[in-house]
Amino acid sequence: MFGLGWSEMVLVAIVALIVIGPKDLPGMFRAAGEFTGKARGMAREFSRAMEAAADDSGVKDISSSLKAAANPQKFGVDKIKEATGISPGPATRELTEQRAAKKAQMSDAMAKAATDRKAREAAETATPEAPVNEPKGDA
Repeated sequence: MFGLGWSEMVLVAIVALIVIGPKDLPGMFRAAGEFTGKARGMAREFSRAMEAAADDSGVKDISSSLKAAANPQKFGVDKIKEATGISPGPATRELTEQRAAKKAQMSDAMAKAATDRKAREAAETATPEAPVNEPKGDA
């Protein structure tokens, strides 16, 4: 609630027991509980009053229209694009086809390079390297 851990609350309880005394401690807890209940009730009433004021002023309507504006599908951006003529035309389709062709070309080149590398590695492991003869010097 106030950032107090169990150890801090135990320490506060022990200090309250020593300072207030065991005789008056239940009455103090009762008064603290009543105060907390009244504070929560006032906070609840304040929240309800604020929500009612927001409903009366139309904040929920504005909030819903802002949420709709944040979602392009609900806001109808696609329909606006169609109405203004901002839709994919032949140039865009041609560019898309060129990109697909380049992607296929790159994939083929990468696949060929990978196969060549694997074949080269397999050839290297199949033929053991010949031992290198060191030249004998005059000693």
